[in-house]
Formats: sequence, structure tokens, C-alpha cells
Amino acid sequence: MFLERGNSVEAPAAILLENLFKVYDLPPGSAGAAQAVAADNLNLRITAREVFGLVGPNGAGKTTTLKMICGLLVPTAGRIVVNGIDVDRDPEAAQGGIGYLADFFSLYDDLKVWEYLDYFAHAYKMAPETIAGRIAEVLRLLGLEGKRGAFIGGLSRGMKQRLGIGRAIIHDPAVLVLDEPAVGLDPKGRIEFRQLVHELNGRGKTVLITSHLLHDLEEMCTSVAIIEKGRLLRSGRLEQILGEGARERRVRIMVASPGFPLAEWLSRREGVRGVTGVAPIGAQFSFAGGEAELASLVKALVAAGASVYAVEPVGETLEKVVMGLSSGEIT
Repeated sequence: MFLERGNSVEAPAAILLENLFKVYDLPPGSAGAAQAVAADNLNLRITAREVFGLVGPNGAGKTTTLKMICGLLVPTAGRIVVNGIDVDRDPEAAQGGIGYLADFFSLYDDLKVWEYLDYFAHAYKMAPETIAGRIAEVLRLLGLEGKRGAFIGGLSRGMKQRLGIGRAIIHDPAVLVLDEPAVGLDPKGRIEFRQLVHELNGRGKTVLITSHLLHDLEEMCTSVAIIEKGRLLRSGRLEQILGEGARERRVRIMVASPGFPLAEWLSRREGVRGVTGVAPIGAQFSFAGGEAELASLVKALVAAGASVYAVEPVGETLEKVVMGLSSGEIT
């Protein structure tokens, strides 16, 4: 069901956090305060069918927040709703619609791949007559059909990670909660993981994911939230977050003219500042003008004898935005 707001249509929330607090008592003798705050009045609305990234330094409260969403930890105060179900009031019903993969999850090396999925299918109380078909479907989705009868102990790191996701989706939940799922994967494994997330999202899943690999999150996420010491610093659509983080317009120009003094030429132009060289023959700079002024600049550059083959904007990155907002403090 979609909600009407004025003339716009708003997608339903898959995950809703309202005034969420989580406070831990520290052991006697701990330095500093007697309590640690892992979630400090967190308010988040994650729309259905989004890939949502939760970002922050170690100790920011990300894992604690994910565990509360999954009903594995009880909040000190506040409310969590997943798929329209209050997690505190009906945790079992809420958990039935959630697939959770912890940053460190258990694998049993002496089980075969299909046996592992069968075990968790029964743990989720799936109808026995549906389990074999669902296992086959998940193995096809994960690209593990050829490993159905293999022992888990003999799988590669990437295959084990895929199997962990298989465990999380075996009961076909609407929401996936993934905590640092790409840790330890090589570049090929990370690419395959991103493709898998896109595939699952394309099948209608809402994906909430934490990762310190911010470039990977940029490739996957539609929205992000940045937290520190349990507090929300910024949240919104990814393009909005990156746009807000951009302090100035940066442009990159590349030329195929060996010997042309590009950086020197640009430094003398009106509206250009902060020129830096880009290998092999190019430059990046801040530009104060609009599109028409940039076109005039490029035209003048060509008239000066430079063979321009690329003019492109230089966007803000999620890593730069996070570093700009975060002080690096932990709870």
C-alpha cells in the first residue's frame, strides 16, 4: 500500500526507528562514564525496496542498531517497526520477515551446503514440503548449484559468504539486514557480492547494509545514514547526501597534446582556481561559472592548440562526506 501525501505518493516504510535509545552499563572500574550510549534518539525511515547503507566509525552503534532491528537486543527506549510489525510487541512475527547476516556468523564445516540450508529452513519453521524447492531456488540464485553436495569446510571465502546470505534468505524475507558482509572478500568477490545485492533488490527485497568499504556502498545504495556515537549525523538519498557534501564545483579536462602547458593555461583563466595536474595530460580545478562559461573555456582551450578529448565533472565521494561530518569519536 502506498500513502498519499498531497499530490505525491510515498512508498511504505520497511523499517521505522522512532526515538531509539540503547544504553549499556559498563563494568565496574571502567574509565570515564558508567554507561555507554549505543543509540541516541535515532529516528530513521527506510523505504521498502531500498538498498540502505548505515555508515559510521567503529563503535558508532551500527551493529547494536541492526541487532535491535532484528529483535536480538531490546532497546532502552523507543520503537522499531519492521514490515508494519512492532518488533518489541511481536518479535517472532517481525523476525519472520527479516533475514539477518551478522559480521561473524556460524558455519559448520562438516555439513554439506544443502544440509546447512535445510537446517535453517527448518529453524524458520518453513513448511516441510516447500523446503527442497526453496533450497534449489536459493542455490541457483547464489550460483552454488555445483556445490550443493560439497562440504562447507572446502568452500572459498566468497562461497561461504554467499552461503551465509543463502541462510538469511532461505525463508524469503522481505527485509535483509547485512552487517559488514564484504569483509575479507577479494576484489572479484566484492564485485560478485554487489551484483548479488542488486539481484536481491531487483526481486523486491529491502536491504539494510553496513560496511567500511564506502566505495562499495556508493555502488549499491539508494540511500544512506551516517551515525556517530549513536547519533544520526545525516540521512537521505545518496545523490542528496553527495550533493550536500560538495563544497564547490570541480571539473576535470583531459587533452591529447603532449607538451601543452594545460595547468598553467587554466590558472590564468577567469573563474578557475585550485588547478592540479592529472596524469597523463590533464588537470582538475574548481570552476565558478556555469555551463555556458565552461563551454567558452573549452572553446578557448581548443583555439589555443589543445586537443581536448574529455571534460567531466568530479563528484563528491561518500568517503569524503563521512570524513567531513565525522569526528571519529566512538562510544
